[in-house]
Amino acid sequence: MTKIVLLCAAGMSTSALVRKMKDAAKAEGYECDISAHSVSEAKNYQSADMILLGPQVRYRLKEVQAELPNNKVEVIDMKDYGMMNGKAVLDHVRKVLEG
Repeated sequence: MTKIVLLCAAGMSTSALVRKMKDAAKAEGYECDISAHSVSEAKNYQSADMILLGPQVRYRLKEVQAELPNNKVEVIDMKDYGMMNGKAVLDHVRKVLEG
């Protein structure tokens, strides 16, 4: 099962996007575990297949990449984040992970 972790300042603002992503995954029959947390907890998610940073913490990208050198770490597209487009974010994750 694919594990996707969204990180933001406190883990709260990404919660709505997590719900939208879970809805999209269910509709597509894509089994995955999606959760939201504070970026300060990044090191706790070494087992994640994909780490996504909220746009408001994009300045911490290099720091998180250094903490998790074996993980795929990206910033969520600002437009998709603002529109809470869970399907688009999930589609991007799948594209990256499936190559």
